[in-house]
Amino acid sequence: MDKVEYIVVGAGVVGLAIARRLAESGKEVLILEQAGAFGTETSSRNSEVIHAGIYYTAGSLKARLCVEGRALLYDYARTRAIPHSQCGKLIVATESAQVARLGEIRKQAADCGVSDLHLMDAAQVATLEPDLRCKAALMSPSTGIIDSHALMLALLGDAEAKGAMLSLNTQVLSIRATGKGFEIVTKDRQSGEVFELKAGQLVNAAGLWASEVASRIDGLDPRHIPETHFARGSYFTLSGRPRFSHLVYPVPEPGGLGVHLTLDLAGSMRFGPDVEWIDRPVYAVNASNRAVFAQKIKAYWPGLPADDLHPSYCGIRPKLSGPGAPARDFRIDTAARHCIPGLVNLFGIESPGLTSSLAIADWVAEGL
Repeated sequence: MDKVEYIVVGAGVVGLAIARRLAESGKEVLILEQAGAFGTETSSRNSEVIHAGIYYTAGSLKARLCVEGRALLYDYARTRAIPHSQCGKLIVATESAQVARLGEIRKQAADCGVSDLHLMDAAQVATLEPDLRCKAALMSPSTGIIDSHALMLALLGDAEAKGAMLSLNTQVLSIRATGKGFEIVTKDRQSGEVFELKAGQLVNAAGLWASEVASRIDGLDPRHIPETHFARGSYFTLSGRPRFSHLVYPVPEPGGLGVHLTLDLAGSMRFGPDVEWIDRPVYAVNASNRAVFAQKIKAYWPGLPADDLHPSYCGIRPKLSGPGAPARDFRIDTAARHCIPGLVNLFGIESPGLTSSLAIADWVAEGL
């Protein structure tokens, strides 16, 4: 039975960041990924936004790790020449009743350590974005965008340069906590061959499947395995030249941040995500939702050429709270919670998980 120091389950952006952090500290690391490539789910099916850390509860892991992670991510992107842009974001109030909400958002951001937001009236916004209609807006200059695939490629490259290994098409069948480490049974999803491994430490960063992987750990009390709810978010794109230079977000709505306008690094405009609760992950965009998207977009961009709006892709958020329930924080469970030495379970790593990835990796490494 092969033995390694650390096993990281999941090769999304968070799993890769953790593997890199451990490998660069001199640890022997094996990454197990059930898909045929890294980062094929939540990590590559999102808005690719570097969040400032505005919307979260002060003192929460989301708030702390987003603010820390944002600084780390910009620095890492510059150092490793990862394509990115600190383009800024406008949070817009399209109705007079929403203007007071902007002040609340600004205060919440300041409580989270984000002090660079400033309020703009409609005339000031028009000088930046003439096509935008709003009563007022908040400018977030530290919000940006990044090439998520290039980021993950860099993280994996750094990890492998320090000896980490990535095993694709590898499904975790069972895990047994022995008190001295872990015995893991895996299956090659292509050949069907079963392998047995030993690890001294185990990190469950399986994203959408983190609760399912945790349920396969013999010795972990089921009370410490939360239910994961799946919220699908679809995106539509618009053909033609970009009409905006900043990201545009409406005032947040229940379950998400609303149908916002983001840019990719080529300048293309994309809109989303919406929120659709589903039982199991299924990647399918409902083209009939175009009219709903168009209505929401026209609230802040009346000139939207709706006929040029096309369905693009969707992503799925692993949420710890279901429909109508208050948003919940990241859960990074160590032995202090579940009493199994050497085990870290990461649950509910949705947005701002990409922005927070490097800070999460530091947190996990310190927890181990």
